[in-house]
Amino acid sequence: MDPKQAGSSLDSLISSFNTRIAELQELVIARNMYPASSVTDLSAIDAALKGMELQVKAIKDRLHEEAEAIPKAKKLIAKSLQQQKKLQSMSAYVPSHLPERATLNLDSDRSLVPEAFKQQPNQGTMAEEPAALPKEKKNRGSPPLWYITAGELDSLSSYMRGRLTLEKVNAAISDMATYAEANAQLVAAPKKKLAENLWERALELRDIAMADPVKGKHFFLETDMKGPSLKLDNTGKAILTVLRHLGRISETRIGHHRVIILLKPH
Repeated sequence: MDPKQAGSSLDSLISSFNTRIAELQELVIARNMYPASSVTDLSAIDAALKGMELQVKAIKDRLHEEAEAIPKAKKLIAKSLQQQKKLQSMSAYVPSHLPERATLNLDSDRSLVPEAFKQQPNQGTMAEEPAALPKEKKNRGSPPLWYITAGELDSLSSYMRGRLTLEKVNAAISDMATYAEANAQLVAAPKKKLAENLWERALELRDIAMADPVKGKHFFLETDMKGPSLKLDNTGKAILTVLRHLGRISETRIGHHRVIILLKPH
């Protein structure tokens, strides 16, 4: 109930009680002025009057408590609405679909391996397994998922932004993390856990991982861009340009490979 309406109702109720009390007080005065034989005993009326006064006082106290609680309730509602707006704003930056982080099956997964690296049936014995990578190489943690915001995308020139949407760019960032995770598993895997067709690929990735520009970072190769959201086409190249401009990735060339490095938030 609105505090003003509650106050008006209370005033009306108090006025009614005061009128009744005045009538009872007149009867009490009349009883005292005239002999007891001429006026009915008003002891029961006195008791009823006191009970009514107590009820009025209880109503006043209750309304006073509720009136004091209204400002606190308004503050809680305002904070709740503010938090809801904040969550809605944050949800706009996250793509509607996040692909699950791929776990590479080292014995059978060939989807991330270019044809050039697959072992031919008559190929000779593979090279011995090199020394294990330093500890910090194996414990890089998960690849960063540093999504862009609507404000960052809007800050780009219309020429650079083109037809890219926030959801499309952030979905591509999820794909990049998936590629980098698959490469990190290959780099860290011992030879005995690798299928023969993946061993040469793993050796090449280890050489790249040891290069100074890449050391200790998550990376993938341009040839890894096989979808579902990021592919080696004009849209994919445009996304790489945008992310490089926004500081999400850096690029380098090692041998004949174009290497994309995932950067972490500052």
